[in-house]
Amino acid sequence: MEEREHAKLLLPLGSIVLLKGAQKKLMIYGRKQIQMESNTLYDYLGVVYPEGYIDPNYTFLFNHEDIDKIEFTGFSNDEEKRFQKILKEVSAE
Repeated sequence: MEEREHAKLLLPLGSIVLLKGAQKKLMIYGRKQIQMESNTLYDYLGVVYPEGYIDPNYTFLFNHEDIDKIEFTGFSNDEEKRFQKILKEVSAE
């Protein structure tokens, strides 16, 4: 998937990214997540890579514009494409 396409679509689960100013990569394991304390919607929920989930203190909410580099794009199939379409429709409302 081209970088331009990611601006319109969210990265698939399993994608590995490096955030701006970060030294540790994150693996995306959630999308369109709400932080309950601030009621803020974020594009992604990630865990440190390669360790994975350690505890809630090592999970990170971030937006697509926070990504400096996409190291790996996760799995995508027809089910993912249908999910992306639903997200796009819901976001347009």
